Amino acid sequence: MTNLPTFFPWREGNRARLLVDGDRFFPAIFEAIDRARRRVWIILYLAEKGQVLDQAARHLSEAARRGVDVRLLLDDFGTRGIDARNCRRMQQAGVVIARYNPLRPGRLLDNLFRDHRKLILADDTAFVGGLGFTDEFLPGAVERPWRETVVQIEGPCVSDWARVFRHAWRHWSEQPIHARAGETQTSADHLPGRIVLSSSHAPSGIRRSAIARMHSARRRIWLATAYFVPSRRFRRQLRHAAHRGVDVRILLPGPYTDHPAVRHAGHRFYARLMRAGVRIFEYQPRFTHQKVLLCDDHVSIGSANFDRWNLRWNEEANQEIHAREFADAVAAMLEADFRQSEEMDLARWLRRPLTEKWLDFYFSLIDRWLVRLLW
Repeated sequence: MTNLPTFFPWREGNRARLLVDGDRFFPAIFEAIDRARRRVWIILYLAEKGQVLDQAARHLSEAARRGVDVRLLLDDFGTRGIDARNCRRMQQAGVVIARYNPLRPGRLLDNLFRDHRKLILADDTAFVGGLGFTDEFLPGAVERPWRETVVQIEGPCVSDWARVFRHAWRHWSEQPIHARAGETQTSADHLPGRIVLSSSHAPSGIRRSAIARMHSARRRIWLATAYFVPSRRFRRQLRHAAHRGVDVRILLPGPYTDHPAVRHAGHRFYARLMRAGVRIFEYQPRFTHQKVLLCDDHVSIGSANFDRWNLRWNEEANQEIHAREFADAVAAMLEADFRQSEEMDLARWLRRPLTEKWLDFYFSLIDRWLVRLLW
């Protein structure tokens, strides 16, 4: 089977729309599924029992019953919370479900390879970001819904996303994809875009692209990520950019996070980054799960967090767009997030309680131990 390129070609003629939070991206996704006539192909890392999964199962089942080619590739670890009732409901309607890397006892290292990508493809529209079919993203279903950003893409890049799905599906399912579910490569607007991938076989694709963009940035580098345990080279690029006068800001989770240990492990990088002029913001209202990188007029949005684990063990995929108007929209979105965040102050950071410092030290030791053990 031919491997996918790490960097897809730049494609002109795309349209992109930012969808901020579940009350915007879930209705757009379900509407696109309802309009689909040829295909609905989905790759998901996270799905679990709840209102969102109930809605998704209903829309997908209705699409399958009207003859749409509906396929779900679910990561076997991240979707353990999915309920059997909804799986049966979809399969009885004609939805084809496959599992990425089924968990098996005794295969510790092999079980670490996960598909962390999030892709919803409905005819000639793609949705990419950090979403999942879980109530954690649904306002009203939980007290503090996760903050998430999804980009909706139309145009030539959709054909590349279809290629990503086909490649994964051929590997994990014996059910062939029919020719009638193929895609058209039509121009939707004028935005240039491309897909960038990382996997266990080529773990540096998204990181290499990000570092190259940071190296050439002259005005701004704004990064939002749910987990921040980056490589030494990544941190060095952030510091060097700040030294040369670039506005470098990092938006990270504050008191609300699903992995407190990772947050503590990342704290050890704060002081040196702040001394170099990097501004660090911790989001206060809820857990920020978004993965967004803005370098001047270049934007990367997708599944990849900028931590070593994601980019070493996981299948990851980001949509890149290089256009001033789209970059300005992303900047406005992030500025609103910065206003709801607490900016870290170096002097206060160094005076934080000993219990906080001890937790940071403890989890940084675990992170270093895991690096030595598994890399």
